[in-house]
Amino acid sequence: MDEELNAPARDPRVRRRGQGELEAQVLAVLREAPGPATASWVQERLDGDLAYTTVMTILSRLHAKDAVSRTRSGRSYRWLASADAAGLAALRMRRVLDGEDDRDAVLASFVSALLPHDEDLLRALLDSAAEDGTG
Repeated sequence: MDEELNAPARDPRVRRRGQGELEAQVLAVLREAPGPATASWVQERLDGDLAYTTVMTILSRLHAKDAVSRTRSGRSYRWLASADAAGLAALRMRRVLDGEDDRDAVLASFVSALLPHDEDLLRALLDSAAEDGTG
């Protein structure tokens, strides 16, 4: 009971952003930067009031996914986007696929659930990649 009395009140109108949404927002800010940016620079340009440590956590996760690169600048880092939002989504999809034992079944299920337009687009992209020798 005491914990409930001491807990900060939560505003039911405040919506928590998911990790993927925060990553996309940080990536978008970095893509607008004129060059490599500090975490403080990113934090200042994000909507809302994210803590510096939260921004650093997101940047570190993006770095682990190869969506951003970093260079040492004194005792901190400067960050640079190496993927766009579509690239980040593709990285997430690849990680999910890599984590599954039966890749064939996962891909078959994914393709069978595509909308007709998406299926046509995927087919065209695969054909194009095969023609270019990249697929």
